Amino acid sequence: MTAFLVLLFPVLLMVFALLMSKVEERLKPAAVTEDEVEEFLEQARPDEVNTFIREGWTGALARFRLRRKPRPRRIRKGG
Repeated sequence: MTAFLVLLFPVLLMVFALLMSKVEERLKPAAVTEDEVEEFLEQARPDEVNTFIREGWTGALARFRLRRKPRPRRIRKGG
């Protein structure tokens, strides 16, 4: 019985470590810096504020960053 526990413990420990790394990955994007909060509060549009109220920081900042992200310009074909 002791030999079985000695062999099983490392496997259980590795499974636990893998599960905890998955939990940590999900928590990382939720971290918001003070500068991001300040910029959001100064420049957010009403729809972004509504998203913040409904979904929290994750959804609101995603929408805010998408709006602020520079868009590549289209090249028109002359004709």
